[in-house]
Amino acid sequence: MMKTAWKQILRSLEKSLNPGVYSVWIKPLSGKVDGNRLVLTAPNDFVANWVRDRLLPVLSETAAQVMGGEPKITIVANTEKTVAPVLKSSPKPKVHVPQPRQEHLGLPIADAPRPIAANNWRFSFDDFVIGPSNELACAASKSISHSAFNSDHLFLSSEPGLGKTHLLHSVGHHLCATSNRKNVRVACLSSEDFATRMVLAIKGRQVDQFKAQFRENIDVLLLEDVHFFQGKEKMQEELLCTLGALRERGCKVVLTSSFMPKDFSGIDNRLVSRFCSGFLAHIDRPDLETRRRIVQEKARKLQVNVPVEVTELLAERITTDIRQLESCLNNMVLKARLLNRAVTMNLAWEVLDNYAVQNPSPDYAHIIDFVCKSYSLSEDELKSKSRKRQIVLARNTAFYLVRKHTELSLKAIGEKLGRRHSTVLKGITKVEREISLQTPLGRQLEQTAERLTP
Repeated sequence: MMKTAWKQILRSLEKSLNPGVYSVWIKPLSGKVDGNRLVLTAPNDFVANWVRDRLLPVLSETAAQVMGGEPKITIVANTEKTVAPVLKSSPKPKVHVPQPRQEHLGLPIADAPRPIAANNWRFSFDDFVIGPSNELACAASKSISHSAFNSDHLFLSSEPGLGKTHLLHSVGHHLCATSNRKNVRVACLSSEDFATRMVLAIKGRQVDQFKAQFRENIDVLLLEDVHFFQGKEKMQEELLCTLGALRERGCKVVLTSSFMPKDFSGIDNRLVSRFCSGFLAHIDRPDLETRRRIVQEKARKLQVNVPVEVTELLAERITTDIRQLESCLNNMVLKARLLNRAVTMNLAWEVLDNYAVQNPSPDYAHIIDFVCKSYSLSEDELKSKSRKRQIVLARNTAFYLVRKHTELSLKAIGEKLGRRHSTVLKGITKVEREISLQTPLGRQLEQTAERLTP
């Protein structure tokens, strides 16, 4: 029973977390359940501290769903492992042959990027609903999955929740399913995971192995959220060299970001040029008809009958985030099944109360008023030069919400709030990162954003 509980927690985490985060931080953990206590053992102190600082809230929530109540979680490092000695004799030769399956120093990065089996990919082209807003991005993603595409590099851009990750996984799924090789070597991860692996490699004196993993040992690189590299010069240099090496070998590369390369700040011009050297495709917000078809397709997969009026309601009320639209439908269907009720308009309204709905989308003035009230600030304080933590947080929230709900450019947002477009970009990135990691601050920001109503 105890082993089963930990396995159930692992399965749930694998579904809810970014694949890279799960692979690097959760997979190396071993778990032991004793009553309402969960003891997690990490391979070393670095991993234990990282998980404790970043993932404890999501671990607690998932464990509670499986174990019930409020489980007590303890995260410790494995002190029994012996650390392999590091030789300090002659300098390492430039040509290095990596041993991808050998573990060094107990670090997760020691394993080379393993290909993800086709049946483990989260998404495929078959379940991607195409509309005017994403038609070009979908066509480009399908094309790069075939040898006939003129470019081996693709850059996908959109606001969060509009399908970048879906298309990224669809490319990996298709390549693994149709390759004439038994195992096409695909590395699919977030930019933060890439950076974390690099830091671990430096700490473990495994830089040569790290370089070989990404420059020599993969056929396809699928890298999410490359705006993460803004202001990180050393990591930018490594990514630039990696992309150059992959291009020379004719490997396929798909990059995603919440911004187009021209909007980046603190990125080396050579790297921006590399981002722009492939095909650029932007995904816009879906129109009403596309949102309708998304609800219908999701309902079909869930094998549930959703009345036309309910489909219309969801499509009309949730307009800016497809992930949120699908989540709303999932929760409505789950609630109906748990309560043994039919899917009705009353049930739909009950579930919609838990979501931020935009009908119509709030304008700039409404958002600024909402942010000022939420943080107990005046508009003058929001626009001021103050660097107080609460004011900076409010300002970043305003940047994020204005970009999410209006058509204003980063430059226009900056002008209205007295900031440069690079400052707006950094603020939005910080908010998105906290929300995606589900840190305590991220949950607070998400709850604040969900309270925004027309």
